[in-house]
Amino acid sequence: SSSRIKMSRFKTIIWPKVVLFGDSITQVSSCVQIQPTPECDIYSPFRKCDVVNRGLSGYNTRWAKIVLPRLIHSQNSADNIAAVTVFFGANDCALEDKNPQQHVPLEEYLENLKEISSLLASAGVSADKVIFITPPPVHEPAWEKECILKGYPLNRHNSVAGQYAQACVQTAAQCGSDVLDLWTLMQKGGQDYTDYLSDGLHLSEKGNQFVAQHLWGLLESRVVDLPFILPYWGDVDAKNPENSLLCD
Repeated sequence: SSSRIKMSRFKTIIWPKVVLFGDSITQVSSCVQIQPTPECDIYSPFRKCDVVNRGLSGYNTRWAKIVLPRLIHSQNSADNIAAVTVFFGANDCALEDKNPQQHVPLEEYLENLKEISSLLASAGVSADKVIFITPPPVHEPAWEKECILKGYPLNRHNSVAGQYAQACVQTAAQCGSDVLDLWTLMQKGGQDYTDYLSDGLHLSEKGNQFVAQHLWGLLESRVVDLPFILPYWGDVDAKNPENSLLCD
């Protein structure tokens, strides 16, 4: 009982957050397992912040901008957000005549991304904390097989995904945010990008590793200098750990 009384004197620990906001590629992606180089766990982002997955399967930017204020707003510790990734476009770029429910016209997609940036800014998340991620390339033969299995025709083209990726890069520059251009990087130098995809659209394990590797390069500067809220294990007073672990 005395330890409970002692503990009640201290504030609940709240870690800074990295919020991953996107569609199903974010929802099922192992990029939530982002890890820096393994030489020393002292630099692990998990020692300094929480990674929150807000992947919404099937969503496009039209719907994302509507729900975003319910996920991040100035009243729910937005000041404690270290970074937000915005990863939409794979559904927006669906062909209008084949998939009108998810399709968002290119110009509207661009404006929606700008509005998402503005909504984040109004919630206290500045542009330098935002990282846009473009849709990855589409492998049409593989995705067509998936479409046929579900009873509908091919509804995405790689060239169209590329147009949305370019719009995402353009928006990021206009908003003053970083961008991870997956569509370009995965096809750079004419490399075979199909191994990065599990079904022609969603990421494979190798694709997730690719995203994690490149995303960490952008996230590192935002999290590596965050202070430790709890001490590194080597700094804990082994004889009197309370002195180390219950300090403000």
